[in-house]
Amino acid sequence: MAARARNMKNPFSTMIPSPFFHLVSVSPLTSFLFSPQRNHTNKLFSPSSRIFSLFFISLLICFTLLGMFSLSLFPIFQDSVSCNSFISPSSSSSLAFSSSKSHRLLSSFSSRSLSNVKDDKLGLSRSVMVPLPAQGISGNVSKEEREFWEQPDGEGYKPCLDFSINYRKESSRISKEKRRFLVVVASGGLNQQRAQIVDAVVIARILEAAMVLPVLQVNLIWEDDSEFSDIFDVEHFKRILQADVRIVSSLPSSHLMSRQSVENQIPIDVSPLWIRARFSKKLNEEGVLVLKGLASRLSKNLPPDLQKLRCKVAFHALRFAAPIQELGNRLARRMWIEGPYIALHLRLEKDVWIRSGCLTGLGSEYDKIICQVRDSQSEYLTGRLNMSHTERRLAGLCPLNAAEMARFLKALGVPSNARIYIAGGEPFGGVKAVQPLIAEFQNLVTKDMLAREAELTPYIKKASALAAIDYIVSLSCNVFIPSHGGNMGRLLQGHRAYVGHWKSIKPNKRAMIPFFEESSLSDAEFGSIVRMLHRKYNGHPESRSNKRDRDVIAYPVPECMCKHNTPIF
Repeated sequence: MAARARNMKNPFSTMIPSPFFHLVSVSPLTSFLFSPQRNHTNKLFSPSSRIFSLFFISLLICFTLLGMFSLSLFPIFQDSVSCNSFISPSSSSSLAFSSSKSHRLLSSFSSRSLSNVKDDKLGLSRSVMVPLPAQGISGNVSKEEREFWEQPDGEGYKPCLDFSINYRKESSRISKEKRRFLVVVASGGLNQQRAQIVDAVVIARILEAAMVLPVLQVNLIWEDDSEFSDIFDVEHFKRILQADVRIVSSLPSSHLMSRQSVENQIPIDVSPLWIRARFSKKLNEEGVLVLKGLASRLSKNLPPDLQKLRCKVAFHALRFAAPIQELGNRLARRMWIEGPYIALHLRLEKDVWIRSGCLTGLGSEYDKIICQVRDSQSEYLTGRLNMSHTERRLAGLCPLNAAEMARFLKALGVPSNARIYIAGGEPFGGVKAVQPLIAEFQNLVTKDMLAREAELTPYIKKASALAAIDYIVSLSCNVFIPSHGGNMGRLLQGHRAYVGHWKSIKPNKRAMIPFFEESSLSDAEFGSIVRMLHRKYNGHPESRSNKRDRDVIAYPVPECMCKHNTPIF
């Protein structure tokens, strides 16, 4: 029985013969390693032969290890090919409509079917929200209309968030901070809150503090009690900024009993030096710093690395929560599938008229209501308190009302059948407020008209979520036009430049309004003047360096965009 066992072959080696053992069996090593001891006079086993055999063993082992290492890399290579070569049906159909400029962009919807893939496998370049591909116009169109739809020349400017070596060295320490925490309370509407969150992250970096997820103050005007996690993708926010600032969901238990006095008296246009001098000592002593009222407080002119951080937060980190993003994308596609469209951000809400100190243009009945609220709550009026309504309008400080916007669009060459998406809240005065626009352009659309039954129901009382949907749909339009600046206008202007130099036209109200009063001007003359005043929007990207007090979020050239063959993140 024992003899039978000794004669049995190893079943594993029989089923899967090894190339390694095959080589051994036909080499001189077989006898050397496995044969009985023989007479040393046998020339085959002379000392020189033994040396040669040892050399052969070493060489064979080296080649074997090299082969095993090469095979271990093969699955990784396969994975990388399969990921890079993936093209969903939706992305291929989108590319069929794209212009030559659109090939430089990532399709907004090509990654939808990859939503279950962890974002940490995607680079920073894949985290930015991009619009659907641009669509050109066709058929017989006028010179003015063709000029209106034409996209600006990007002149080779692409995103380049190439932080300095010193910044990256400091990041390894700052991103691990566990003793000092910054808490920020962001107020206002959605886009005002977003602007404050951008600056809050920069302040946390300046103070080398960890940052607690921002607290969104309950908006008394819109009665919106949304929290940060209701509007934004929390895990994405943390992940994108993990190398810049440590983000935590809440204060650790060790800091809950710390003294938490609220700092809300921050001057306008403060520098990093001022921030450190004012708050570093207190933060070191108490461990927690609570800031409130950050709107427009941090200087627009920061060192290059901090400007890049602003862009990283605004365009990469602040991604909307998945339900909002998905609904916004659906509505954007419903607009986009029908062809080119315009997005107008009409600032006709009641609070805008109160804060701007302007008249509505709807008649004395409506203006009386606005004046009564403004007189009883004078703190809402922002700046230029000594100016009359007329002076404010001529200075370009008032929103364009619906009648003025309709005339402005016609002067730019927009045809009456153009498809126009209206972004913004409920206009003060209801349908009457937008009637002049409806009379001139029959294809006006709102999110309520685009949405199907019950799609907007979860957000009826959520003004911030509705504003986020407006933002997403406006991002994919061919031309974006805000009637009165504001945070959404600045964010979209910069975002659209950042992802491919999509046209945004900011009405030059100060130069244009006097011509509205010239009744002797014909429509042709007025149109020629308006197009001349806004011709720069067909040209090269506007640089922030021309006016240092510009917001880098609205003007990302040159700090966040530069001329490179490929984007640098």
